This record gives sequence, C-alpha cells and structure tokens, in this order.
Amino acid sequence: MKKFLILALFAFPSLGYADCYCTCINGKNQPICSNAIDLRPICGPKVCPIEPPSIKPINPPTVPPIGTKVCVQEQVWDYNLGKYVWKQICY
Repeated sequence: MKKFLILALFAFPSLGYADCYCTCINGKNQPICSNAIDLRPICGPKVCPIEPPSIKPINPPTVPPIGTKVCVQEQVWDYNLGKYVWKQICY
C-alpha cells in the first residue's frame, strides 16, 4: 500500500498539493495553502507586479488554525481581478 501511495504521488503530483498554489504575496512568489497540513509546492522565480501603497487593514483577533502560530493581513495577487487584495494568511 505504501508503494502505491508513493507511486501515485509521482504519477499525479497534483494530488500532493491539494489546495496549494504559488502566487505573489507582498511582491514575492510564495506558496499559499488552504490549510496547514497541505504540502507546500516549490515556487520558482517569478517577477511579481509592484504592490500599490495602501494602509494595512486591522488584523481581526483570531485563533490560528492547528499547525500555524500567527495570522496576519498580507497583500496577495488575485489573478481573476488582476490586482493585489488583502487576505488573512496564517503561518
């Protein structure tokens, strides 16, 4: 069973990354995942758009999800909108 799982991860690498993808966060290409247990992809070098100056929104008090220590507001590039948007990212 273990060999099958390893073979499946090599045959279908997208299975290992679940809800993770690379995007521009604060002007740098970084991985972003929907939860802390997903495997983070390795993000190659990429030229990110320059983030516009803006005032950081107030960080609402939250309890970080399991596997993270802190959640902060970051500017994340939204490919659908073609601009940076503020999102809460947990590390």
